[in-house]
Amino acid sequence: MNFSHVVVVMGVAGTGKSTIGALVAERVGVSYAEGDDFHPEANVSKMAGGEPLSDADRWPWLDRVGAWARERGDRGGVVSCSALKRVYRDRLREAAPGVVFLHLAGERELIEARMGAREGHFMPVALLDSQFAALESLGADEAGVTVGVDGTPEEVAERAAGALRKL
Repeated sequence: MNFSHVVVVMGVAGTGKSTIGALVAERVGVSYAEGDDFHPEANVSKMAGGEPLSDADRWPWLDRVGAWARERGDRGGVVSCSALKRVYRDRLREAAPGVVFLHLAGERELIEARMGAREGHFMPVALLDSQFAALESLGADEAGVTVGVDGTPEEVAERAAGALRKL
C-alpha cells in the first residue's frame, strides 16, 4: 500500500503515543520516530522533576520534530509528539505543511491508571493535570482524526490506521 502521509500522533501523556504510533507505522508501512528522542536533555530533566515545560522550552523540540516530518516528504512516516496546543500544531505545519494529526483521546481516569502502571518513563502522573489543561482538541480545519484509547493497543492502532487511510 502507498501511504504518503506524515502523521503526528498527539495527545496528553499516557495515551499511548509511542506504542500506538509504532503500531500504526507498522500497519501502514512507514518509518516511526519517537518524539521524546527529539527533546533536549534539559526538557527531559525538567519534566522528570515534575515541572511542566514552557512554550519557550517546547519550540526547539517542535522544530526538531517538524524537521523530521519535512525530511520524510512523500515517503510518509509517523512521529509521536504531544502537540497539545493549536499553536504547536501550527508550528509543525509550518515546517511540514502536509502533516496530519492522530489525536489519541481518553478519559483522565483511564490515562492516569495507565501512567501509574508504566515503568521507566520520565513523565510523572503529577503532570497529567497540566497536560489536560493545555490540551486543545483538533479544530475542524485541521487535517487529522481523533481516536479513543479504550481497548488494547492493537485495537486502537487498527482503528487509527483505518481512519488515517481514509484521509
